[in-house]
Amino acid sequence: MDISGKTKLYCLFGHPVAHSMSPAMHNAAFKSLGIDAVYLAFDVLPENTGDMVSAIRTLPILGCNLTMPLKNTVIPFLDELDREAEISGSVNTIKNEDGRLIGYTTDGKGYFDSLYDAGFDIMGKNMTLLGAGGAAKSIIVKGAMSGVSEMYVFKRKNASYSETEEFIEKVKRETGAKIELLPFEDEDALKEKISESDLLTNATNVGMGEDKNSPVKKEYLHGNLFVSDIIYHPEETTLLKDGKETGCKILNGKDMLYFQGAQSFKIWTGEDMPVGKDIIG
Repeated sequence: MDISGKTKLYCLFGHPVAHSMSPAMHNAAFKSLGIDAVYLAFDVLPENTGDMVSAIRTLPILGCNLTMPLKNTVIPFLDELDREAEISGSVNTIKNEDGRLIGYTTDGKGYFDSLYDAGFDIMGKNMTLLGAGGAAKSIIVKGAMSGVSEMYVFKRKNASYSETEEFIEKVKRETGAKIELLPFEDEDALKEKISESDLLTNATNVGMGEDKNSPVKKEYLHGNLFVSDIIYHPEETTLLKDGKETGCKILNGKDMLYFQGAQSFKIWTGEDMPVGKDIIG
């Protein structure tokens, strides 16, 4: 990669970011298309969100991705949101249009693109989703706009539960989708809804890294279920191992990472991602 005074800058911001595969993907894409640009990762804490946005405007950075914990804190600093980002209250992609910063969420589209690529079409299917964080909210919104028949969202009944109830009602009003919010602690409801579902998605951090736990009991799974996890480290969480042993088709979060990144690249450059999924291993 030749860096000159004309090289444009794209970034990933979040905490932590050292493990991210995004720089390898985007830098390979720029090289493949002959675009004079570089993509770098910067570790930013949420209390520094305002300074980060000032840097995007000042340098200028033409586009960036955001990971946790910045997907929500960045919103007040932006000039415009696309419809999915506005409904979900989550931004993972920013495009700098001559100093005007526009926020998008590509998590939901990336997730459902990864399912479709794996041979699973969500249209008319029932879905159980575990978690209601930034990525989960994007998945909920995109699912509601993509023809999910019914969606069952399970969340811990903590201080933010009522806020999530308001979010779910907003999505239902905006899209007309059938969505039900239930407490994670209700094991009977969890077992029942999984039995009624075609797709089970873990959007919590349970099972990430060295955590060997699964968010659901193995006996709740069934052979007609597609089990997915947005976690990609480790590549096979305990939930996915249980799904495989039950006869389920499984998918980790690596493909979601690729497809949401491809959508971000399209937003920034207008070009399709020129490199394949193998670029991120």
